[in-house]
Amino acid sequence: MKQVTTNSPAAKAASSRLWSIDALRGLVMFLMMAECLQIGAVVKNLHESGHDSKLWSLLLYHQSHVEWVGCVLHDMIQPTFSLLVGVVLPFSIAARQARGQSMPAMTAHAFGRAIVLVFLGVFLRSIYSSQTNFTFEDTLSQIGLGYGLLFLLGFRPARDQWIALAVILVGYWALFAFYPLPGASFDYARVGVSADWLQKYGLSGFAAHWNKNSNPAWAFDAWFLNLFSRDKPFVCNFGGYATLSFIPTLGTMILGLIAGGVLRGQRSAWAMAGWLVAAGALMLASGWLLGWAGICPVVKRIWTPSWVLFSGGVSYLMLAGFYVVMEIGQWRGWALPLVVIGANSIAAYCMAHLFEDFIHKALLRHVSTRFFTAFGAAYEPFVLGASVFVTMWLILLWMYRKKLFLRI
Repeated sequence: MKQVTTNSPAAKAASSRLWSIDALRGLVMFLMMAECLQIGAVVKNLHESGHDSKLWSLLLYHQSHVEWVGCVLHDMIQPTFSLLVGVVLPFSIAARQARGQSMPAMTAHAFGRAIVLVFLGVFLRSIYSSQTNFTFEDTLSQIGLGYGLLFLLGFRPARDQWIALAVILVGYWALFAFYPLPGASFDYARVGVSADWLQKYGLSGFAAHWNKNSNPAWAFDAWFLNLFSRDKPFVCNFGGYATLSFIPTLGTMILGLIAGGVLRGQRSAWAMAGWLVAAGALMLASGWLLGWAGICPVVKRIWTPSWVLFSGGVSYLMLAGFYVVMEIGQWRGWALPLVVIGANSIAAYCMAHLFEDFIHKALLRHVSTRFFTAFGAAYEPFVLGASVFVTMWLILLWMYRKKLFLRI
């Protein structure tokens, strides 16, 4: 086996987690936590006062999900987070093997982690419900549903991982492509799709197989989710999200698994970065081309195979950039605020769902409103939201310094 020097980026990649991975995950979690900044409220206030701002409107655009086809920055949160789950798996397996953990013990831990992730997602989705809200489109649930198979693939050669990815993408494409299109009498309004939505965002021709709430993933949920106790029958997810998206999400995680294998491999550091850039550019172009050609539209909400390739390509390019800057260039100090979040991503995810409202109310209770209106009434929601964010980040910083990391 080829030897590398102890201090080289390649040696560190082969032996331990990388700063670049935690920093990129921190950026992703920052974008998710930044929803508390209430940029939409600022845009509304500025509009009502006759002071529309292109900058604030641009920020709002990239803090919202596209309605159906396409991608903005906010749409990259879930795929990059999911891909990084795969990236770290080879490092985790190597660390457990180094500690002498047996295969049965590792397998039990992996499948136990998967179950916890699924039900943690259900728990977080039930916070404002009168009973358990059994829904599985949450990021954590989606990861958990495919994590067991991802773990097993972690012991297979890269060739088998690529084959598994191809089977998932082609099979999931075929599931939609051969599912019958709705007839003329199909009641779109009943499944949360208005005539206005269809006119603005609906797909036609062959691409119509991937329209909102008239596809096989929606049909599965109309059956599956009604097997659980609910306060009223499940008819549709108004955002178009679906349980079966965990299958192509597994494809995204496999892309991460492959990238993680490359980062633990014996290539030189620059060769690793070059591989990520080349693979990322190829996947991004392939995903876009499939959508442009009408073969498979690029839709994040139902995680189409073209979305797996497109978003995977973007994530690869982001990972390559962070790797070059932080592992090859060794420029790390600037990223500490992101690493603080990324090293404790599960804690950050839970805090954003559980603590945001509590901190928001506490600040209003204990801090003078003059502080939040210091830049004008229009910006009060942003200053208040930024205060909430800083409070959560300071908690994460304290946990980081105390080496308190929430692990599953």
